Amino acid sequence: MNQTSISKLQIGRVEFLSTFNIFLSIAASLGNALILVALHKETSLHPPTKRLFQCLAITDLCVGVISQPLFAVFLLLSVTTGMNGRFIFYIDKLYNASSFVLCQVSILTSGAISVDRLQALLSGLRYRHVVTLSRVRAVIICFWLIGISCGSMYFWNVNAAFTVSFTLKIISLATSVLSYSTIYLKLRQQQLQVHGALQGKPRGRQVALNIARYKKSVSSALWVQLLLVTCYIPYIVVRVMLMTYGQISGSKFEIARYVTATLIYLNSSLNPILYCWRIGVVRQAAKDTIKQLNCCKSD
Repeated sequence: MNQTSISKLQIGRVEFLSTFNIFLSIAASLGNALILVALHKETSLHPPTKRLFQCLAITDLCVGVISQPLFAVFLLLSVTTGMNGRFIFYIDKLYNASSFVLCQVSILTSGAISVDRLQALLSGLRYRHVVTLSRVRAVIICFWLIGISCGSMYFWNVNAAFTVSFTLKIISLATSVLSYSTIYLKLRQQQLQVHGALQGKPRGRQVALNIARYKKSVSSALWVQLLLVTCYIPYIVVRVMLMTYGQISGSKFEIARYVTATLIYLNSSLNPILYCWRIGVVRQAAKDTIKQLNCCKSD
């Protein structure tokens, strides 16, 4: 898209999107840096589970530091006259490739969190022996290798990269749906057992308390998953239309693509808010970190 092919109104929209993405990149960088510090301080979370949330926060931090600023620069340059087309081309490739890597890791990690919550329910007391820190680290390394492969593929064939990425997204989403559905059915069955056979007994009350805590952790993970899907679906729809009907021309389509891409980046800015809202220990750790920073400034 160049300046001669679009109206002044559309140029204004692109410039607004560029400014908005710069603001979001700052919010994502600061918010996720705070979450990483809070998670590092927090010791009550199961270490493998905490590592998965740290991986999500790292990808969101990288979005705010790398991908989103490149996207904002690309938007600004695309409506600037006299810019070298080859330079814009490379910026376009860099922000898309980095986005492929980080988005893929985020989606796979989100799916892994749903499997982790299901495993915690199915394994019971064996959970800490089944889901170990070394195994989670190995899984995360695999996710990054897959993400880097998708990002590298983008330089070779855009449609192939998107097809592979889309397939992995569907697999991850299907895994999450299956995991949360199984969790719901198992919890329903356990609650009936607790209400019936163990009603009024101390053990029954303890089991009910454990289930309540577990449900809260599942709810937090589910909110993360729902937010991610909500932010990604519009862009996926636009990309599928592009692949189905070919290279759709027109500035309106370009604007739609930029807006839906911004929604994906918005996810990285909203996740820290979601963590603080849904995970009490993270919220408290984040508050303590902010207080410590304020004290340091006062000194």
